[in-house]
Amino acid sequence: MPRETGEQGSTVKSKAAGPLYRQVAQSLLDDIVSGAQPVGSLLPTEDELCKRYEVSRHTVREALRVLRNDGLVESRQGAGTVVIPPKSSGSDIHQVMSINDLLAFASDARFEVDSITMIRVDGKLAERAGLNEGDEWLQVLGYRRARTGDEALCWTEYYINRDYAAVGRILQRHAGPVFPLIEDMFGLSIIEVQQQISATLVSGKLAGGLQVKPGSAALEVRRTYKTSSGSKAQVTINTHPAARFQHSMTMRRVRG
Repeated sequence: MPRETGEQGSTVKSKAAGPLYRQVAQSLLDDIVSGAQPVGSLLPTEDELCKRYEVSRHTVREALRVLRNDGLVESRQGAGTVVIPPKSSGSDIHQVMSINDLLAFASDARFEVDSITMIRVDGKLAERAGLNEGDEWLQVLGYRRARTGDEALCWTEYYINRDYAAVGRILQRHAGPVFPLIEDMFGLSIIEVQQQISATLVSGKLAGGLQVKPGSAALEVRRTYKTSSGSKAQVTINTHPAARFQHSMTMRRVRG
């Protein structure tokens, strides 16, 4: 009865757990969900998977077909099978499982800068962004749009620690996520991203740009990016029209 424990702890169980190709697909899915195979990484070759799980090439190909049909991987000629970010279909779908996945998601959209200003945090913003009142932060405002098309996915507010405000000089020429720029420019590592999702209403000021009615339902997603020292390097607040936002996550039981 085939049984194989992979290099990353994946296991194909007995046939009682389902068809072999489904077991292999589940094991590979576990690797993707756990971050062992992050977005952008290559899966092992078919030969390597055959050896790892002690199964036939046909079984491996069927397992990869399942992952492709689920939109988790794609086969690229000359490169192999690559883990890809979740696809969006008429809405802004998040399925963030790691900081690498968050980076890949942000790369799927373009950010159009509306303004860049150094501000002093007032009481209202301090509560909303989780910052200290009176501190100075670089504020960057604009709309995030899909790579193709002009529809605004959300209104985005970046608040960047004043120690890293120099990054603002290149943001007009930069379309992707900001925190990798901070890491590169200042030799930092963002090791933790805290996310909070709250219900809100679209203000009259934002309604036109988001092409929705003032007062319509929206979701406000706040992400706080922390360095290895525990300091806040960046806080991002995205305001999404409710009809264009869907959030999903996978939770796994950790046994003590």
